[in-house]
Amino acid sequence: MTQGTTQGGTRAAVGDSEFDRDTAVTRREPGVYDAELSAGWTIINAVNGGYLLAVLGRALSDALPHSDPFTVSAHYLTASQPGPAVVRTELVRGGRTLSTGQASLFQYDAEGREIERIRVLASYGDLDALPDEVRTSAAPPDIPPVEHCFGPEDGPAPVPGSSAITERLWLKLDPATLGWALGAPSGKGEMRSWFGLADGRDADPLSLLLAVDALPPTAFELGIKGWVPTVELTVHIRCRPAPGPLRVAITTRNLAGGFLEEDAEVWDTAGRLVAQSRQLARAPRG
Repeated sequence: MTQGTTQGGTRAAVGDSEFDRDTAVTRREPGVYDAELSAGWTIINAVNGGYLLAVLGRALSDALPHSDPFTVSAHYLTASQPGPAVVRTELVRGGRTLSTGQASLFQYDAEGREIERIRVLASYGDLDALPDEVRTSAAPPDIPPVEHCFGPEDGPAPVPGSSAITERLWLKLDPATLGWALGAPSGKGEMRSWFGLADGRDADPLSLLLAVDALPPTAFELGIKGWVPTVELTVHIRCRPAPGPLRVAITTRNLAGGFLEEDAEVWDTAGRLVAQSRQLARAPRG
């Protein structure tokens, strides 16, 4: 069960990987950060929502008294494009165990006008200070071994222009959720996959913000192809993930009025539920 490696044959470390470089922010002044959105994380020419959430999450990690995201809720206002961006943060409330802040990401249009792309409200804390007790009825998704799963390299891109982000991810999808790739979608609205970063970097709380939004849309298994833009995405980070590949399961139960929800769970190699999310997305027409 192996993930990718760098060109030198070694796994990238947290803090020294493509993901870290591409989500980096530079503090211009207190509460204001400059960022460069990479074209490497695009899906059909728009920047992936999970990647964008990680950029904002990194700025909030620096701006708030606590460094670990516990819950992050984002509204995607306009489609972000590769290139320069500005993140503005504000401390809403600082407490002993939790601090709450808000952040917005801005870009400029052709006339130089500032456009708000995303607005986030988040609570941060210290994941290492959480108690060890777990009482749960949740169970990890049943995904076949990696050698019996398939990655983007095993078939054509599902939609034109969708290959950039897949080159930066290590995905091995459950064959039971790949009917869409064979022209026979199941209609169940499910997607399951082993997940990691292509350079082998282990997961951390910030990369979990990417993981919940990095699989092919469940709309594909509903028989609908095309861009599925996120309207709102809320992520709960439950604990710091253990090293090794993650298991991600996403389900959609209701497509109505041109919108669908996606519920995601992310599990680590220790069998722990490390992240959960729900998003509302606009369904493609067709």
